[in-house]
Amino acid sequence: MSLAYPRAGSLSFSSRSQGSLSLPNRELMVPGQPGGFQPGLFRGAGAGGTSLSASPAFLISSLPSLEIDPKLHQIRTEEKEQIKGLNNQFASFIDKVRKLEQQNKVLETQLRLLKSKDQYKSNVGRIMTAHSQPLKQQIDALNQDKVKLQNELDHTQALLEELKSRYEDEINRRNQLENEFVITKKDLDDIYLQKVDVESKVEGISNEIKYLKQLFEEEIRELQSQIQNAMVTVEMDNNRELEMKHIIDEVKEQYKAMAVKGRDEAEQWYKNKFDDMARQTQKHHEELKGTKGQIAELTRYAQRVNGEIEALKNQRANLENAVAVAEEQGEQAVQHAKGNIQDLEEALKRAKHDMAGKVRDYQELMNIKLALDIEIATYRKLLEGEENRMAVQTPSNQFSAIDKLDF
Repeated sequence: MSLAYPRAGSLSFSSRSQGSLSLPNRELMVPGQPGGFQPGLFRGAGAGGTSLSASPAFLISSLPSLEIDPKLHQIRTEEKEQIKGLNNQFASFIDKVRKLEQQNKVLETQLRLLKSKDQYKSNVGRIMTAHSQPLKQQIDALNQDKVKLQNELDHTQALLEELKSRYEDEINRRNQLENEFVITKKDLDDIYLQKVDVESKVEGISNEIKYLKQLFEEEIRELQSQIQNAMVTVEMDNNRELEMKHIIDEVKEQYKAMAVKGRDEAEQWYKNKFDDMARQTQKHHEELKGTKGQIAELTRYAQRVNGEIEALKNQRANLENAVAVAEEQGEQAVQHAKGNIQDLEEALKRAKHDMAGKVRDYQELMNIKLALDIEIATYRKLLEGEENRMAVQTPSNQFSAIDKLDF
């Protein structure tokens, strides 16, 4: 009689990380009829080892001299060790799946946090606008002040040019009046010299009149004496009575009249001449006084204009300093604004760079999550396949009798 056992496939576990493991077919030679031993198979049954099926009592009663292969014990021991190793690998695989699930939960939490962070919209533009708006207003105000100061400076320069022109005109007029004063003074000096000359001449003429008067008086005396002598002589010679006294009186009167007339004419001429010179002197003196007054007035006006020019120069210097200070402040404000804008741009670049880094991290986390989801799905499918296969193979893990038994 012969007993036959069907051949079974190998038991295998496969995964991406663990690889595959196959158990080879194990054949048991069972003694039978004179035909010898028939091959049989022990199949693995998970972690429970192997078992016989198909009427064991019948087999034991009908096989009085069952002999087992000596290598069977060693093979079963190796199979047990392999099953233990597979169980340990399966346990480590389960632990790894749990760790991956925990990592997946952590990544999902990070993903939710990143998504919630992505919903935040940056206010850098509004901050830059709010910060730059006062600076722009300050720049506009400084530009308006600069235009105003420039207009005032132009007006002051125009006024200064007008005053400068007037000052130059007054200087020219002053120079002209000074020249006229010099000429008038020269004329006055000439008139004074002429006055002195005339006075000397008048004195000379007066002396000459006195001399002529004395000379005339002496001549009259001499003539009178001669007339008296002649009268005496005539009286002595002719014994005639002449009216010499009357003639002498007439002659005397004539000479006196001539002397008085000459003296009056000379005095009148010199008096007229002196009056003319006095009037001219008074006129020149009044002109000189008026010229001096004009010169004094022009001097005061020139001093006042010089004071105004100095004040305008100081005002111009102050305006130029104010313009320079305003320009410097404007430049500082512009530079400060540019620096703030540059800092905001740098902050915006850093924010964009950080945002890009976070986006890259988010993408990497999404890729890791996708890969983990794929790996977890693969592990889950492998586990489900192994569980299904093990559930299907569990009833057939025992040995069963073959359909045909030959006695």
